[in-house]
Amino acid sequence: MKLGRVVATVVSTINAPIYDNRRLLLCDLLDDSCRRTGGYTIAIDKVDAGAGEVVLIIDEGNSARQLLDAPDAPVRAVVVGIVDELVTDGRVVISGSETR
Repeated sequence: MKLGRVVATVVSTINAPIYDNRRLLLCDLLDDSCRRTGGYTIAIDKVDAGAGEVVLIIDEGNSARQLLDAPDAPVRAVVVGIVDELVTDGRVVISGSETR
């Protein structure tokens, strides 16, 4: 599982059927201090996350496909949670009101 910050919604008019009627989110990947790592992923949104929110991302194809009940789908990443608080080494890195 990875941490990410939602930066945009991706719109695709021509795609595999598994993506029909699903929101795709562009997420910057974050380290444990909520700093950008320089990587990103595009993930299916399962939790109605919004721009600026810190999210949990399943970035393992098989797990993502299981969540969608689509064992043969061309899917790698799914947003599965919105982070309310992150504590690293006893220090609060973000709390609910700071995730945006």
